[in-house]
Amino acid sequence: MSNYSGSIDDATSSTYVNILWQNGCMPKALPVVDTSEPVCCSPVAAGPIDDDGALEIALRLKALADPVRVKLVSLLFSAEAGEVCGCDLAAAVGLAESTVSHHLSQLRRAGMVESERRGMNVYHRPRRDSLVALCTVLDPNCCR
Repeated sequence: MSNYSGSIDDATSSTYVNILWQNGCMPKALPVVDTSEPVCCSPVAAGPIDDDGALEIALRLKALADPVRVKLVSLLFSAEAGEVCGCDLAAAVGLAESTVSHHLSQLRRAGMVESERRGMNVYHRPRRDSLVALCTVLDPNCCR
């Protein structure tokens, strides 16, 4: 059983954060990068990549670094109609619509999914150009 005393722990945490801040040791926030457009830089295999290019690629890969998101992208790519309603995606992955909506918003911010509201439903479709660009930048021979 814990003897948590909020004021002592909070004061200790606050002091620690203040010391880090004063010493300039606080971690820096990542810069804001527009990931809504397909990634556009030299292929990773072409030679050493610069910091900006690496960050652009990493942010997109981070959006895909979740099994549910990979499954959602797969479902979107395999949709006969080219788009799928969010409610159908939720049923397909066995998660709540709000959870699927969160995952889709991450994919949308990374520029991999487009969404359109129609009445009470939201339909999603993959942005093939963004995913092909990501594939190409990782391996220029991948998508030929």
